[in-house]
Amino acid sequence: MDLSFTEEEERYRARVREFLKNNLPEGWGTPGYVLPRGRALVEMLRDWQRRMLKHGFVAMAWPKEWGGQGASAVEMAIFNEECARVRAPGALNSLAISQVGPTIIQHGTEEQKRRFLPAIVNAEEIWCQGFSEPNAGSDLASLRTRAELVGDEFVVNGQKIWTSYAQYADWCYLLVRTDPNAARHRGLSYLLVDMKSPGITVKPLRQMHGGQDFNEVFFENVHVPRQNLLGALNDGWRVSMTTLANERGTSALSQYVRYEQIFNDLVELARRATRNGRPALEREAIRQELARHYVDLQGFKYNCLRVFSAIINGGTPGAEGSILKLLWSELNQRMQETAMALEGPASQLTADSAHAIENGRWQTSFLRSRANTIEAGTSEIQRNIVCERVLGLPRSR
Repeated sequence: MDLSFTEEEERYRARVREFLKNNLPEGWGTPGYVLPRGRALVEMLRDWQRRMLKHGFVAMAWPKEWGGQGASAVEMAIFNEECARVRAPGALNSLAISQVGPTIIQHGTEEQKRRFLPAIVNAEEIWCQGFSEPNAGSDLASLRTRAELVGDEFVVNGQKIWTSYAQYADWCYLLVRTDPNAARHRGLSYLLVDMKSPGITVKPLRQMHGGQDFNEVFFENVHVPRQNLLGALNDGWRVSMTTLANERGTSALSQYVRYEQIFNDLVELARRATRNGRPALEREAIRQELARHYVDLQGFKYNCLRVFSAIINGGTPGAEGSILKLLWSELNQRMQETAMALEGPASQLTADSAHAIENGRWQTSFLRSRANTIEAGTSEIQRNIVCERVLGLPRSR
């Protein structure tokens, strides 16, 4: 594979850098910047998405007829990589742009495309994903939320969990069981649900790092018009695979840049931290640990390039995406653990302490990283996928 970029692609990179230089939220990246919370964060991200849209950097992979840019995979990779380098915020509707939007484009009716796609691109409506349940996370096919077709409406009852930003969402792309007598994968349907519908209750979940990104969502006799069925009745598993394929394959190279930045920050922390009056970086055990992180990071990088190569050659992200998920989630946890070890007793001080190192940011990211091996498919499930679908090993019993 040729890892170099053409002159035209380098000009595109320069254009992206100029946009980021002139349009990031005021104060972004400065030492005193404080990320807003709640509705203030929503409005900041809405404004940011509209700035990106104005300059042609929203829904880049979508067809132009639906508000996209028809950008190439290389252009998308360049944009994502440059955003990662300056740690730019994501679009307000990043989930909808990368997941449900492409799913509507592929499986939706013309009426559904006209109704939903412009509002996603323009940041007029926020979406959340209603897939995971208390007993159906990584094993998605075991979900139990039911939808009964009564006349021209589905009546939905059940519960979803780990639903990101549901407390702000206008719509939810919801996977439900519509045929309880069918095989697990064949009795599911994919609904587009108005979050203002009577019978929906959203309960935010406070995470151990202090954030409230996730929610429980309860559905009690929620009426959904049949016209909001995406794809065919009982074909929701196939439709949902379109959503999950887009989730896995759109950001591999930018992920590498983000973890490279964490590694570089970790090296700087090791230079400043002391052990017995000397820089921690001088200790052989710490250098060996950092070297292991570096080697793991390079392995992640070249697996990202392998996936990216398949995409630009006309392929689609497949089971190999599980390798990336395993690599980044476990690498990040190990790096965060190293940061806590380097801080020593100060690792117990969080952002509310005046003595916290770097305003307690490592403590926040350490606590948040504990979810990495659970979210987007647990490590156990990812290893099964790699064994069965990549290595061709027999299925476990």
